[in-house]
Amino acid sequence: MQLLDVSATRRLLNAVGIEQAISELAGYIEGDFQRWSEFEKCPRVASHSRVGVIELMPTSDGVEYCFKYVNGHPQNVAIGLQTVTAFGVLASVATGYPELLAEMTIVTALRTAATSALAARYLARPDSQTMAIIGLGAQSEFQALGFRALLGIRRLRVFDVDKDATRKFIRNMQSQGFEIVAAETAEDAVRGVDIVTTVTADKARNHILSDNMIGEGVHINAVGGDCPGKTELQAELLRRSTVVVEYAPQTRIEGEIQQLPADFPVTELWQVLVGDVRGRSRRQEITVFDSVGFAVEDFSALRFLRDKANVLNLYKEINILAKARDPRDLYGLLLSDAT
Repeated sequence: MQLLDVSATRRLLNAVGIEQAISELAGYIEGDFQRWSEFEKCPRVASHSRVGVIELMPTSDGVEYCFKYVNGHPQNVAIGLQTVTAFGVLASVATGYPELLAEMTIVTALRTAATSALAARYLARPDSQTMAIIGLGAQSEFQALGFRALLGIRRLRVFDVDKDATRKFIRNMQSQGFEIVAAETAEDAVRGVDIVTTVTADKARNHILSDNMIGEGVHINAVGGDCPGKTELQAELLRRSTVVVEYAPQTRIEGEIQQLPADFPVTELWQVLVGDVRGRSRRQEITVFDSVGFAVEDFSALRFLRDKANVLNLYKEINILAKARDPRDLYGLLLSDAT
């Protein structure tokens, strides 16, 4: 079984380049979403607690199966731990044998940025030049790089209630060729921009964006609202927007639209990618990508990792599957070790 650990993932991204990796990963995601009907789909299996959530995200296309283990614990930062950690497994459906075990904390940030930018390529105005990012935690730099890689966005207006997070973002991104303005409020950050990305961590029903803050023609990339009871957009703003989601049964539980009636109309992203539905029908339209993350994106990410790791020879072989000489004699494997 192949292992792609944190060290190997870092070497892979250094070899490929983060923006190139996001661009290539977006291609994998687009291709998989365009064969949407081939995948098994279900809302993720979630174990909620007072302080966070632990989730399993499974899917299969009938040839390969994958799952991702991921958590979301906003209070972890206070004790020096990541808010989100993850790992994933890719397996053969024919044998049931797992073939790849991969770190996915870094990779989840990559695939989230890739999916966000891919959706924006269809939903945002094609001449978009400026993006606001509200929430400057672990995802923010990847979002900036993803939107530059796929849409050419170089002008950023950013805001976080935590000034240390703002300083961290500017330190990381200023040398990357972005034009960055640090805003004093969320209202100031979104003023005059073409795209707004919200990616906050607080597990609460917040109104990061209220209805009166967003003018005509803006595309909103709503990433932070990703579990029951956690939202970022005012319901009135959603009601006057065209809303696109990954998988509606999951997003109605976890996304921004959990605030709205169950029959509120939404479009699934695959419908836009195959051309069944237009992403943006008029310039003045407000579009929202209500993104909570879906297992097919992780399937794409694991295949991308496997392919790149094999080309670059970066993986390790690990022995965690018992292999008896006689498949029917598992006990005999223990006897051979004893002798």
